[in-house]
Amino acid sequence: MELIKDYEYKCECYYGHSDRKGLLKIITTDGSSAVLLYRLGQLFIKMKLSFFGSILTAINKLVNGCVIGRYATFGAGFVLMHPVGVVINGGVKGGQKIVIESGVVIGAARNGFPVEVPVLGNNVFIGSGAKILGGITIGNDAIIGANAVVLNNVPNGVTVVGIPAKIVARKDS
Repeated sequence: MELIKDYEYKCECYYGHSDRKGLLKIITTDGSSAVLLYRLGQLFIKMKLSFFGSILTAINKLVNGCVIGRYATFGAGFVLMHPVGVVINGGVKGGQKIVIESGVVIGAARNGFPVEVPVLGNNVFIGSGAKILGGITIGNDAIIGANAVVLNNVPNGVTVVGIPAKIVARKDS
């Protein structure tokens, strides 16, 4: 189940390894309940019970202070370090091992219709307060710095920071 993989990856992020003791600690940390509610909502949607998915989205907003659109999809290893202020558009597609800090917005931009939303690759870290907007692609192994405003595609293996975001480092350098 993806939820277990989410928690195992969060444990690796926190402690550098994943074991039973670490997993028990992770379950009580900030963000774990938000991911649980998101994954349960996804399960209801797959079962064609989207009404219950909507209820869990509302509960997540009230309890954890975050909005994850009910049709947003993320692969295994989805981690919300601190969910407060996180807003993710329902059309967002994310790969595996996505780590999101507090105050992040991953949303649509309207350059006419249809509205366009970001696509995130695998192994992406998004720092606190970052904004990723529009029909752009974030490459694999990318790091989005805190408070960056990303309006253009981000290649694989780079770090971007600033307003607007610019490449400051490459994984191979």
